[in-house]
Amino acid sequence: MKAMVLAAGLGTRLGPLTSDQPKAMVKVAGKPMLEWVIEKLKQDGVDEIIINVHHYAGQVVDFIREHDFGPGITISDESDLLLDTGGGLKKASWYFTGNDPFILHNVDVLSNINLTEMVKTHILSGALATLAVSDRVSSRYFLFDNGMNLAGWENTTSREVILSKTPVQPPVRYAFSGIHVINPEIFKFIKEEGRFSLVDVYVRLAHNHIIKGYCHSPDHWIDMGRPKDLERAEEMIRKGWG
Repeated sequence: MKAMVLAAGLGTRLGPLTSDQPKAMVKVAGKPMLEWVIEKLKQDGVDEIIINVHHYAGQVVDFIREHDFGPGITISDESDLLLDTGGGLKKASWYFTGNDPFILHNVDVLSNINLTEMVKTHILSGALATLAVSDRVSSRYFLFDNGMNLAGWENTTSREVILSKTPVQPPVRYAFSGIHVINPEIFKFIKEEGRFSLVDVYVRLAHNHIIKGYCHSPDHWIDMGRPKDLERAEEMIRKGWG
């Protein structure tokens, strides 16, 4: 199975920790975020990984070269232009040949979500993409119908709501967890160019395609994007589940 790790972000929420290194290299319990994610992916059956880079890209490249992660690690270089989630995935589309689904994983997400089970659920659903979500407080939510089909997106701060379709019943809010399972077929439908977000792609495609939500426990997931979150992540790792 193949996966892509989104590691090109600037990591501005981490403040001075990313002033001289990429977010992917920020250490959590003695290991860079990227190492935790690679180990998690391999543990769950991934054997080929592509990693996009931009901010201090050379440090990520050197780290991969200097560590024995086995064969199958490739770099997608966005040094010239940071492409956001959608543009970054589209640039790496050449990597995902065939029809087998792949995992897309944020570098700053630590979880013990069973990715193997998530992929199986995705395949059985016939979805074009499946998004890991949970019932937790956030300022931005994906909206789903009662069958966990994507119906839209909401920003509670700006009060912006974008609907893919009008659900029969009021949609249910779930916060996105930064992990996707995607069919390579999606590249036929991504018409956007340059820098763009996958959120916009999903909301647009959900009008005519199946985009599913995969609900997991929020207790087994953390976004390591802020300094205080790093402390929580280290505590979780010390408890032995990370």
